[in-house]
Amino acid sequence: MLSRVLLVCLSLSLYSSGSSLSCRWVDHKFRQHSRNSLDLVDTMAHNSTNTTEDAEVNFPNDLYRQASKASAEDKLSFTVQILEEMAALFEEDHSNASWEENTVDHLLIVVTQQADGLHSCIKSHGHKKKNKKLQMYFKKLSRHVLEQMGHSAESWELIRKEMKTHLMRADQLVLSLTN
Repeated sequence: MLSRVLLVCLSLSLYSSGSSLSCRWVDHKFRQHSRNSLDLVDTMAHNSTNTTEDAEVNFPNDLYRQASKASAEDKLSFTVQILEEMAALFEEDHSNASWEENTVDHLLIVVTQQADGLHSCIKSHGHKKKNKKLQMYFKKLSRHVLEQMGHSAESWELIRKEMKTHLMRADQLVLSLTN
């Protein structure tokens, strides 16, 4: 009898741990940080020239589709990578952008906190392979948009718009874990 109860308890714990993500940070802090980062990106738009010509930037919708079908841990890893790549991009020379420096600094803090918080939810804290296509996409943004446009205010406005879309998509991806 005791072995059956133990077996049932073990089965229930395995089922519940495998069926959904159980992470306090996602449940309690992610939404707040997500709203903060989106608000900061919107604030940056108010301080921007908004006179951009769209450069050739293909948003990686296919990567998000793949990630949406992945395991909870892979969704988190993908989102962490996006946030880390985004932070690295905003650390580039943005002196020509018309944003207030403290807004960018605050955005970097919030995005880094999001990445760290989500990373704490990943059970296999080992170094998971980075998504190469996502890395190449962010390199393209850096080289083909920022560098070719001389890190101009217009190039940074394109980046800001692109990062807002990433923040919204990442928010949807993470929140799909709590449903």
